[in-house]
Amino acid sequence: MKYQGVLFDLDGTLLDTLQDISDSVNEALKHLGFPVHGVDDYKSLIGEGRDVLAARALPDNHRDTTTVTQLVELINEEYSKRWANKTVPYHGVLNLLDELTIRNIKIAILSNKAQDSTEIMVSRMLSRWHFEAVVGTLPSVAKKPDPTAALQIAQRLAIHPSKFLYLGDSDIDMKTAIRADMYPVGVLWGFRSAEELLAGGAKALIEHPSDLLSFL
Repeated sequence: MKYQGVLFDLDGTLLDTLQDISDSVNEALKHLGFPVHGVDDYKSLIGEGRDVLAARALPDNHRDTTTVTQLVELINEEYSKRWANKTVPYHGVLNLLDELTIRNIKIAILSNKAQDSTEIMVSRMLSRWHFEAVVGTLPSVAKKPDPTAALQIAQRLAIHPSKFLYLGDSDIDMKTAIRADMYPVGVLWGFRSAEELLAGGAKALIEHPSDLLSFL
């Protein structure tokens, strides 16, 4: 199979955002008087959008709609102040993007992060590269693992979905890839385990960004 495009997840795949997310959510939780979580705890809390993150971060008996909404608003406020404090591209990601560009492989991003946050982060931290599409959460399109957004990106790039490598760090990403008929590649430097990625349907696991080049 000659792949013509790579669709990337953002958090846990291209960028290590864990510490800034942890700091932001913990600050919001403290503001409301709730207990906070360790950094590693957030590896299993994030990945399905900020509303789900907020609900998971709250104690079981405080996950009512009003409290979740209030926490989301505070997380948005805190994250807007510190999202770039400790967030960096993973080692080897920049070289991978360079190599894909040299090989004329089209690249795009699909994230469950809010659209505005996704665009800002990419423009600030990955501006050297041309992404054909940068798509975050939109009210009009279901979040991953629904394949709609991934299929729309494929259509926009005029590449058949089966000609895409889909790179992500969670079972959500692997399920999205399978439902979109893309080839699911799980990354082992992200937030989730090899077991979760394989259970989600990963057809391959890679330990370093450069390992992706073997598929090309």
